[in-house]
Amino acid sequence: MKRKPLLLALVATSLFLTAPTSAAIVSPTVRLVIAHVAAHCHVWSTATRTLGPSTKITVRRGTRVVIRADCPMDFDFAQTRGPRLALGDPRTYAGSTRAITFRKVGVYGLTATNVQTPEERGLVTLGVPNTLTLTVVVTR
Repeated sequence: MKRKPLLLALVATSLFLTAPTSAAIVSPTVRLVIAHVAAHCHVWSTATRTLGPSTKITVRRGTRVVIRADCPMDFDFAQTRGPRLALGDPRTYAGSTRAITFRKVGVYGLTATNVQTPEERGLVTLGVPNTLTLTVVVTR
């Protein structure tokens, strides 16, 4: 009957070795949407609520922010504040997504400006289109 303790030890060891380590844990992801609205064309939103044309979020270092453009316009992104980000091509096209990882603690500022006018895209809007601003506060 000495085999049972040995078998239990082997099973416990294999479970320990296959358990994820902290290095394997994926950083959290925040998902934002550029949504089309009638008043001033577009705003930031999440899956559950509208945030408006200017919003501020607080995240932990290593968080990835994924921005999806649901508005039928294309947008140019620019960083206005904070440690330098790897933004790549500044243009985000309608229906596409952009992922930005915030690796350093700090306060970041981003703008998203529509490339086309609402009229060029056949949209009806009330008022001048918003230039979207996003402030991201990154903590430890």
